[in-house]
Amino acid sequence: MQTITYSCPDISCDHCVHTINMELCEMEGIQSVEASAETRLVTVTFAPPANDEKIRALLAEINYPAI
Repeated sequence: MQTITYSCPDISCDHCVHTINMELCEMEGIQSVEASAETRLVTVTFAPPANDEKIRALLAEINYPAI
């Protein structure tokens, strides 16, 4: 299992946090997601088949690209 924290500057409110949590939790292998509108950070704990590349791609797809 691996944990990565992503900086997502487009997070601006609790609706954004809810969207990120909902979308990422649907990905196979995601164990937990903690997103914050205050810090604009998303911490994801995951195992295969989820990986950094897939998580970044999904964040970009839902308009919260990680930098």
